[in-house]
Amino acid sequence: MTVQNLIEFWVVATRPHGAENGLGMTTEAAAKELAVIKNLFPILPEPASLFAHWEELVTTYGVSGKNAHDARLVAVMELSGVAKILTFNTADFTRFVDIEAISPLSVS
Repeated sequence: MTVQNLIEFWVVATRPHGAENGLGMTTEAAAKELAVIKNLFPILPEPASLFAHWEELVTTYGVSGKNAHDARLVAVMELSGVAKILTFNTADFTRFVDIEAISPLSVS
């Protein structure tokens, strides 16, 4: 997991219910869930070379818009030796040949 995952969780958790998949949680409830998540998964470090690797990915794969956030996750993964990501948005990661996106719905 990356710091970005935690930040994106906060955004979705505290966004109004129904608005862009918002969960409508209070900041207090989101903080409690965030603490649980942080205890479940290690947080990958963000190396100094992260921006350069991200820039290489977005230019190589022609990434634009919101998908640039996905490229940042991939950059952290690649620099940390992580080859698989569990995500409901597998289509957002198909362009990246060095990682495998796995849907939670396919895990038994």
